Parts: sequence; C-alpha cells; structure tokens
Amino acid sequence: MAPSSVCIGPGSLELPGGTCASFAITGYPREVGAGWLEPLLTYPGRLDVSLHIEPVPPLIAAQRLRRQIARLESAARSDAQAGRLVDFTAEAAAEDATDLASSLARGHGRLFRVGLYLTVHAFDAADLEAEVQQVRALAASLLLDAQPTTFRALQGWITSLPLAQDAIRQRRTFDTAALSASFPFASPDLNAPIGETGVLYGVNIASSGVVVWDRFAQDNHNSVVLARSGAGKSYFTKLEALRLLYHGVQVCVVDPEDEYRRLAESTGGTHIALGAPQVAFNPFDLPTDQAGDVLTRRALFIHTLVAAMLGEPLAPAARPVLDRAVLAAYAAKGIGSDPSTWSRPAPLLADLVEQLAIGKDPESTAIAERLAPYVTGSYKDLFAKSTTTRPEGHLVVFSLRDLPDEVKSVGVLLALDAIWRKVANPADRRPRLVIVDEAWMLMREAEGAKFLNRLAKSARKHWAGLTVVTQDAADLLASDLGRAVVSNAATQILLRQAPQAIGSVGDAFGLSEGERAFLLSAERGEGLLCGGNAGDRAAFAAISSQAEHEVITTDPAELLDNGDGTEIDPL
Repeated sequence: MAPSSVCIGPGSLELPGGTCASFAITGYPREVGAGWLEPLLTYPGRLDVSLHIEPVPPLIAAQRLRRQIARLESAARSDAQAGRLVDFTAEAAAEDATDLASSLARGHGRLFRVGLYLTVHAFDAADLEAEVQQVRALAASLLLDAQPTTFRALQGWITSLPLAQDAIRQRRTFDTAALSASFPFASPDLNAPIGETGVLYGVNIASSGVVVWDRFAQDNHNSVVLARSGAGKSYFTKLEALRLLYHGVQVCVVDPEDEYRRLAESTGGTHIALGAPQVAFNPFDLPTDQAGDVLTRRALFIHTLVAAMLGEPLAPAARPVLDRAVLAAYAAKGIGSDPSTWSRPAPLLADLVEQLAIGKDPESTAIAERLAPYVTGSYKDLFAKSTTTRPEGHLVVFSLRDLPDEVKSVGVLLALDAIWRKVANPADRRPRLVIVDEAWMLMREAEGAKFLNRLAKSARKHWAGLTVVTQDAADLLASDLGRAVVSNAATQILLRQAPQAIGSVGDAFGLSEGERAFLLSAERGEGLLCGGNAGDRAAFAAISSQAEHEVITTDPAELLDNGDGTEIDPL
C-alpha cells in the first residue's frame, strides 16, 4: 500500500506518480456559514482536505478561556494606560472568548482543537507550482491563511492521509457551532432548512458533498417521484422510507406490485396482502382510539364501500334502506351509540346481507343479491371472516398484487380508508408518510383519485406527507388531479426520463436545457432534486449501505443468490 520510494524536498514530496505539497491553515475568518469548506472540497484539481478534531475536556476548556480572557483584558488596560490606539482585533477576540465562556458555562456547546491541512498533487514540479498558487488564492478568498509545511513536507503529507495522525499539530480552538459548519453535510445548491428529520438522499454529482433533505421542514411535506421504468424510483423511495423510520416517522404504503414486503418483514412492519389466501379484512371494524361518533363515520364509509362493490352510486331510495341495515347489523352484535360497546366484535359483511335480506322492500333485496359474490361467491375470501392482520405499527404496507381486477377498486378503497383513519386521527399526532407507488394505477380508480387529491391538499394539516411515485409522467401532468398533486409537492424528485416525456416534464418543472440533457442520460439512481424554491436544485446519486441494499432491492438476479451460492426465495 505504501509508495515504492519518496524523495523529500524542503517544501514538496516526489512520489512515483507525481509530486505534492502540503499546507497548514493558520488563520481563519471570524465567522463562518454552513458548508464553508465546500469550495475546497469541489476544487477541480486533486486536493486532499484533512480535518483533525480533538475534543477539549470542559474543565480544561473553562480554565483556558479564563486565562485567555485575562490576557486580552490585561493587554487592553495596558494599551489604555499607555495612550495607545485601541487594538480592534484584540477587542473582537476578547468578545468572542467571553461569548464562548458563557456558552460553555450554560452547557450549550463544547470546545474542540481542530487542525485543517491541505495537500496539493500534480504530475511534475511546474504543474505543482501552478496548482499551489490556485489553491492558496482559493484559500485566501475564504479568509484562510495557508502556510506551507516547509522542511516538514513528509509530516504534512502523512497528516493529510486517512491515518488519523496529526504530525503538524497546528491547531485552532472551535466551538460546536463552528465545527458543525465545517462539515460538508450540506449541498451548496440547497438553501432549504434542515430540521430533525433530515434524510441523506445521496452524493452531490457536481461536488464531493452530500445531499441532505428534510421534507418535514418544507412548506408542505409532499413529494413526487417521476422516472421512466427501471430508473430506480421505487429503490429511492424505499431508501427514503427506511431512513425516515430511523427518525420515528410512521410510514404507510399502497404497494400495487408487492415490492415493499421484504422491507416490512426486515423492519418488523405490518404487511397486508389484500386478496391473498387466508387474508381477510373486515371493513366494519371500529377504531377504539379515536374520538367522536366513530359508529356514524363507519356507517357512512360502508355506504361508499357498497357503492364501490355495486360499481355505481347508490340510488336515493336505496340509501335509507342500506343505512337501516348497517345499524341493525351493528345492533345485532350489541354495538350502539354507547362508546363502551365499540370494543365488541364487529359484524361481517354477511351480517349486513342478512339484514338486507330480512327487509321486504325491493331495494334491500336487490342490494343483497348484488352483494352475494362478496359473501358466498368468488370474492368472499377478503370479507369472509374477521380481520386477520390489523394495520398497526411503524410501517404498514398494503399489497394489491393479489387482488383480481374485478375487486381491485374495493381493495384500494379499504387500504385508503385505513390509511386515512391513521392520518386524520387527532388523538395520535405524529409525523407520517404515505407512499403511493405506481400511482398511475391508483388514479384509474375513482376513489383512489379522490384520496390522492384530498391527501395532497390536507396532509400538512395532519403532520403527514404524501409521496406519489409514477412512471407515466405525461399522464400525471396531463390531468387536473396530477397537476394538483405536483403543485402541492414541495419536494420533487426527477430521475431518468424517457425522450417522449422530457418535453412535458421540462416545461412543468421549468428545467433548463442542461437539466433536461442530464435527465435523459442519467444513470440508474441519479436524479434531480427540485425544492419548493426555484433556487433549491441539486443533482444527486442515491447511495445506500450494503445492509440497506439487501433490504430494499428487488432485482431478481440478486434475490436468487444470497451471496453464499444458495438460492433464496425472490420475494
């Protein structure tokens, strides 16, 4: 791993592949902003930036600050007694030392000894001289005083290597705020605030920094993810959801293709495969953790559900008949307006059909006959018994892959109702994320389209965010609902686009010619983050750890081999 030979000069080193020179930063600006080292990190040449940090124990830090304040105040008194002009540099240093001591005494921060070192690389001595001049000019523009490590070139080069060895020990005291601003944990292209739920989206393609975004710190918490098939949109969405789970955000997913099952099983979430064998979901269940007249709201939802089962709106004459039958089905189970009865076992759809069959009027008989396929016919499995898995937990995934097309609208309605009850529950306020993958499928259903429209406009009021993921960007932008979803999304993720859709996407998001060309040629996982403000845009490449990748990947070639040559079930 070490070079075969090193020629040490007074100010530079000659290595087998070129030459290098090192610098120690001895002077710093009085105030710095977040990401102030970004110009050095994005330098177009080969420049190694090394930051060495050593925490100072609070007791020692307090003693040093007291001595420093005493020296500065003593020098100020001496100058005043001698009639010399005020040293404004010393006066500013005294104020800063006093502020640091006050912050340290209150426990608002700590002190650190920090060393910042630069190593410039080039192919030969002539190129090195030019590179050195450019780097020193760049450092001077940042109010940094870069001094060469003369006669210590070897020590300077070793200090810049990832060995955690500071052989120069040219340190400067930083407080917590200044040190945190020194880290490149922000993109220079993004000015949006970052709160407590910031998520790493990936690496900034234009620099060596990272792209961290907090959707819950924006004007609204919604996002849209648009990409062509195979561009990595579901992979990116699962990666964001997994990292939001670390922050305690509750995630609910409408999954048409059963791509989130492995994520739910790996994180201890709840996976409900509607339409799968032995999976039942009772729409009559009453939530016991919500305030208000829960029974009335559930009865009104049964009206909507029955209309979806019948495939048409209820006739005016059928509504009172159905309402009486719903309440009678609950009453037969001992459930009434008294909240103490709401915890009793809820009736099933068969109980409702039985109450309708008891009625003598033609409307109730007609409804009972048309509901027969869901009770005794080929669609009965989903409603034949009590709910097998309740939609509870930090991650809830509703898989729709096993639902036949004939009952898909009914299954979608059940999933969306369960999610909306969680989001709109005033007794359980927490940050939530609702993910609708392959949203173009959901938008074909009338109730699904209504849900997206309602949640996109009102999610923020309930401390929730909506993520709409789709590959049909043109269809989304061509409809009024699609445009409403996009306009109410403060976070917009654009991955690789098809040439046929780049025109409509570029016009809708105001993309430049360069941004359009980037989206046409982007690799899998590369995309453009567009924030709520026009200036918040960053090109990034999504990155994941090996553990995260194993949880969220759906590549069949990877799922067939778990790494030791044995096959695993491709979930």
